[in-house]
Amino acid sequence: MRQHRINTLKPGEHYKAKELDSFVSTTDIVLLASNASQLFSDPEREYKVVHEVEGFFEHSVDDGEKYFRDKRAYVVEKV
Repeated sequence: MRQHRINTLKPGEHYKAKELDSFVSTTDIVLLASNASQLFSDPEREYKVVHEVEGFFEHSVDDGEKYFRDKRAYVVEKV
């Protein structure tokens, strides 16, 4: 059985919501989920990491410019 605390997410792997919660709380990442606000509602629900990116562009409402964020992001979907 895997510990709740994980150091990295790997595409194709399954993780429980409580593991993702712990990872997000201790790591500077973006987590995108197919079931939006329900991601952490059931700690035992499993999710599959379907995609990982090294960074992304973000639009600033302050100056209208687009900025590259050098921040790892993961897409997860409910299993």
